[in-house]
Formats: sequence, structure tokens, C-alpha cells
Amino acid sequence: MGSVTEEELIQMVTDFIESSESVPDSLSSPKSPRQSKSLTLQEIIWKATDHENEILDKISIYLRDIESMIDQPKNLKNKWVVMKLKMDGYEASLCKTSWVSSVKLPNDDYEYVDVMMKDNNLLKVTRLIVDMDFKSQFELARPSPSYKELKDILPDIFVGTEEKLDKVISLVCSAAKKSLKKMGLHVPPWRKATYMQSKWLSKDCKKISISPTNMELSIISQMH
Repeated sequence: MGSVTEEELIQMVTDFIESSESVPDSLSSPKSPRQSKSLTLQEIIWKATDHENEILDKISIYLRDIESMIDQPKNLKNKWVVMKLKMDGYEASLCKTSWVSSVKLPNDDYEYVDVMMKDNNLLKVTRLIVDMDFKSQFELARPSPSYKELKDILPDIFVGTEEKLDKVISLVCSAAKKSLKKMGLHVPPWRKATYMQSKWLSKDCKKISISPTNMELSIISQMH
């Protein structure tokens, strides 16, 4: 083997330095549990299906067309979205869930929108849950910095499958529990995953069909 020239030696050193600088962050600096949870939640939220993107785009258009609806109460926005989706040919309904949370708390109820999406072959139906005020459902009075960072990732308007929603609830409620304990606070029943799941995933769900014509007149009258 011949001796290495000065030029070759310089190139070898340069290649070594460049390869060292290009080491992935995941190898050079392991992510903290806080960063890991944030990245996991981002991945869940951002990994949207075509159906989810389609409905979210529709809702964005509805709200952009009538800006005055953005500041209306959530129950009014729910009815408005159902009405507009039905007018566009979607199988949308207003859903009201109710459940017994515990012996210490009265029966609770919640309202959201669901949309039944059919695939092109009409053989599979996917249920999408739409919540027009999603992020606020996970508010804490005194959140830790890590929980606030996680909560801020949540969208104001959620559109997703039951499976996707369940993953989000489990992850965020686990973080909420740690946040509350870190701040020296008791974890109330309404901040536990089982309670939050009951809001959207309760088996006791009453679907309310809305007639677009009648509902439009009702909504317009409530806005004035």
C-alpha cells in the first residue's frame, strides 16, 4: 500500500468531520420524554386520512364564507356544520352523548358532530368525529410548562376517527395527570381518560337528524 499524500489526508479529515456533523439528532442527543410525547401527539394529529382532510377543508370553507359564525356558541356552530355538510351531500348528524360519571357527580352529557364517510366502492363506512371546540376540552387551570406545550399542539377543530381520538385522549390525559400532580393538585374525575372518552365515545349516543331548510332559518334567527 502506497503512502497517503497530503491532499488525500486533508480530504479524509474533511470527510470525517462532515460525517460527524451529519449524525441524526436522535443519535447525538436523545429526546426527552417531554419532546417524545409532543412528537407522538404531532404524528397522531398530522397523520390525517383523505376523508379527514376532506371534511376539515369543507368546515374551513364554511367558516371562512360566513365569518360571523366563528364567534357563535359551539352548539350553534355544530348545527351550522351539520346543516352545511348535509347540503353538500354528506351523511352528517348532531350527536349527544350522556353517561354516569361517578356516584359523586351528576349525569353528564356532551354534543358533537359525526360524519359517516363511504369509500369509493361503498363497501366500507368510516365514522368521523368532529368537535368544533376541541382544544378547550383539555384546559387546566394551572398547567405545567410541558403540559401547556402538549396542549397547544391540539387543534381547535378536531376531525378524526374514533381510534385516532382515543389515542389523543389517552396521551393528553396521561400528561394532564402528571401535570396536576407536579403542581401539587388532585386529579379530578373530569380530567381522567375514562371521563374524557365518555364525551365522544360513549355507547349512549343519540343522533339528531337536522333538516337543512328548517335549521338554516333557526340558526339565522339565533344569530340576530
